[in-house]
Parts: sequence; C-alpha cells; structure tokens
Amino acid sequence: MNKLPFYQSSIEFHTQAINCYEEQFTHNPIYRSFCDLTHRHPSDCESLVQIPFLPISFFKTHKILTGTPHCSYVFESSGTGGATSSHYVADIQNYEQSFLSCFELFYGNPKQFAIIGLLPGYLEKPHSSLVFMMRKLIELSDCTDSGFYLDDYQKLHEVLKRREQNHKKTLLLGVSYALLDFAEEFPFSLSHTIVMETGGMKGRRKEMVRNELHAQLEHNLGVKEIQSEYGMTELLSQAYAKTDGRFHCPPWMEVFVRQPNNPMEVQEHGTGCLNIIDLANKYSCAFIATDDLAKVYPDGSFEILGRVDASDIRGCNLLVS
Repeated sequence: MNKLPFYQSSIEFHTQAINCYEEQFTHNPIYRSFCDLTHRHPSDCESLVQIPFLPISFFKTHKILTGTPHCSYVFESSGTGGATSSHYVADIQNYEQSFLSCFELFYGNPKQFAIIGLLPGYLEKPHSSLVFMMRKLIELSDCTDSGFYLDDYQKLHEVLKRREQNHKKTLLLGVSYALLDFAEEFPFSLSHTIVMETGGMKGRRKEMVRNELHAQLEHNLGVKEIQSEYGMTELLSQAYAKTDGRFHCPPWMEVFVRQPNNPMEVQEHGTGCLNIIDLANKYSCAFIATDDLAKVYPDGSFEILGRVDASDIRGCNLLVS
C-alpha cells in the first residue's frame, strides 16, 4: 500500500486532500450517500472548506470503509457516552506509520524515554487505538521501566523518583482522573519527566476545565507545563499541545471550523465546531465533523473549548469553558 505523504507543503496537502476526497467519494458508499444528501460532489469543490465532512456519529452506526471489503483491525471507543464507535482499519501498518511519524516529529525517537501509560480505564478495552499506540511506543522505547502501571501508584512513584535522581527522561501519559489520583497521593517535583494528559474522567471524578486540571497537576507534580494529546477512535492521527493548551497537527492533518447552525459553512480559522482532515484515514473517511467546539488559529493550531450541545462526552476530550 502507498505510504502517507508525511512531509509536504500546504499546496501538496491540498492536492492530496482533493485526490483523497475524489477517491472516497467514488469508493466509499456511506460517504458517497452523505455527499449526495449535501449536494456536494467533487466537481463542486475547488477548496478544502467545500468538501463535505462526515458527522462523527456515523462511526457508531455504519461500517466506514473505502475501496476494500476487508479490514485487518477494528478500533472501538470507550463507550463512555453510551453507544461505541468502531473504526475499521484496512491496514494496521498505516496507523503505526502515522502515530510513530507523529511522535517522532513532536518528541523524537521513543528510545530516549521511558514511556509509561497510566490508562486503567482504557486497558479494560482490548480494541482501544490509544492502548495499541502506547503498547508500540513502550516496545520501541526498549526500556525496562516502560509499561502500563494501572493503579500501582507506589511502584510508579518509586520508578519516577529513581529516574529523576539519575536524570533519565520519562514520558508519563495518563487519563486525567488517574493522573490526579496519583499526583494527590504522591506529590512530587519532576524535572526530567513530560507529563501528558489525554483527557477524560470516565465518571470517576467531577469534570474539570482544562486550566484547572493543568494547574492542579502542575502544582502537585512540580512541572511547568502539562502537555496534552488529542486523539480519538475515528482518527488515525494525533495532535499534541506542548504549551498553552494549543494543539498542533502533523503535516498530513488539518483542522477547520464549521458554524453550529450551518454545517456546510466551513472556515479555515475562527471559533465553531471542529472539522478535521486526516489523510491517514485514507481507507475509512478522511473528512470528519467532530462534536468538539474549538478555536482554530491562523497558523493551524487549535484549542478545544467544549462540546456541542446534546452530544455525548467523549472519553479522550476535556470539557473546557
């Protein structure tokens, strides 16, 4: 299968996205039906904002596949809000290429870290795309301290303490409630550890605005910045926020905003509902209308502001006021 065009200019991205749209319009029957309903076909679309973005809820009710009846893997959402989403993956190596290239772009070689996952709720789901990604990163880190620590906070504290004393770099990625629980039980000062939250209280704790969550974790863990990962079952790519809560996309992913009262009115930047083009989704659907409210900046970065009214709360996102 063809490789993703990972490093490309905006002009090249535009060309790839239009080609992907034409391919998925032709070979994805569910997406084609949606395009018919919106009265938008490839001949009508000269810019990316004119492409129809498939509502993310379709992944709960339909099998979204482009060009092939076969899939090698199925990722399933946590189902926090009720019905689960299923993402049928035709080529699992395509997903691996996407998240590994993205990680290296933002953080470098996994071998320079001990990679620790604090994801107790996700580990209960055998088909979580996040757990799949973390397992691979843990494997590639080739470090005996890497792994999933569940709720063994005493052991995690001992590992972090030893690594801090030896000035060893660590990446600690966790679901919000588990990071809060750990930070409250073992307040610490981390100088060589990146702390990254992937959102979600999973009903274990009261939902918190992002600034409040980060401030509490920064205070208890002695770090200057809490970093964030933005990902979901329906996407094969991730965005990362290293500072100021602003997410940045890899070059094969772009975000837009649509007006809540007119889903076909899409803009390159501004405030509204978040639309995403993810070219890693070339075998499912690359054009996704999410349930997140966001502010997209002129440089293509974005900030999550909340949720669309009446939409279910997704486990990997935070409510932000």
